[in-house]
Amino acid sequence: MRKLTFIAGSLALALPALAVADQHGEQGDQALMVLTSDAVQTQTMAMILGNAMRQQGTDLHILLCDAAGDLAVEGFYSDEAVKTPPSNPAGEVKPEGMLQMLMGEGVSVDVCAIYLPNTDYTQEDLLDGVGVAAPGEIAEMMRDPAIPVYSF
Repeated sequence: MRKLTFIAGSLALALPALAVADQHGEQGDQALMVLTSDAVQTQTMAMILGNAMRQQGTDLHILLCDAAGDLAVEGFYSDEAVKTPPSNPAGEVKPEGMLQMLMGEGVSVDVCAIYLPNTDYTQEDLLDGVGVAAPGEIAEMMRDPAIPVYSF
């Protein structure tokens, strides 16, 4: 009888937590990646990690600010390719190519709201599917404890 009471009590405590987990499960696992670095290796590693997160079921949103915003400009090409480890058959990759691949897999990408006004680019210069972030929406994501924020 004690075991039954213990199990029933444990379930009573666990059910609210399971309901919260299920509620977040409906939205899916989400993450916000903020990329500002102009370093090609940093940009590439961010894309590699973002791809791994996506493959593991994370609904990823990428925010490109400062020099990293250039990755979202049509016709932009990095000066160098990054060599991948021997376990990766790709050999060499460029961050802009990986970004486009991620977008093709459903990852949402925005440039910071202040990127375009501080460059010579317009929204027409951005890759198809790249948006301009609304600060309020990004702030909501950043404030949501269920959405981790990663910065590179």
